[in-house]
Amino acid sequence: MKAIVMSRTGGPEVIELVERPEPARARGEVLAEIAAAGVNFMDTVVRRGLAWTDTPN
Repeated sequence: MKAIVMSRTGGPEVIELVERPEPARARGEVLAEIAAAGVNFMDTVVRRGLAWTDTPN
């Protein structure tokens, strides 16, 4: 599956389209296909490193 990720803070150039393995579903879970998703102002603040600067590895 394709995923949009950022591995560091910065401008729009830090956003990458990558291929990731399809997640496994556990019993009682569903896997939803997202056709479109929005980006809000807080997403851009986080990307620029102005909030929530701790990123998971």
